[in-house]
Amino acid sequence: MKAVDTNILVRYLTGDHPEQAARARAVVDAGEVFVSTTVFLEAEWVLRSVYGFSSAEVAQALRAFAGLPGVSAESPTLIAEALDRAERGMDFADALHLGAAARCEAVLTFDRGFIDSARDAPVRVTEP
Repeated sequence: MKAVDTNILVRYLTGDHPEQAARARAVVDAGEVFVSTTVFLEAEWVLRSVYGFSSAEVAQALRAFAGLPGVSAESPTLIAEALDRAERGMDFADALHLGAAARCEAVLTFDRGFIDSARDAPVRVTEP
């Protein structure tokens, strides 16, 4: 198995650099590819910030990539739930933090946006 970095995932999805995109496709299409949670986090930011993808477009693209034959995500349930929350308006990074803290009694933050977007979350998100 080979782990891929964010630029491989982004090139695969965007095709914006033809030569690198072709190489990225060859690697991913060959299978046995591992994608860490941090790569998904970076890719979400790049697709949204640099390429102008909407939250829905990012979620669709990352879900499609994670579902490719031979692609293994580090934490597939965490990623899927975070993408669901992001589609409903939560910041993807915050959604990952929330999911990773599922066994905790609370997530403490000063980020009002995170607190407000997590009102229906199974873990309480609040200021300290």
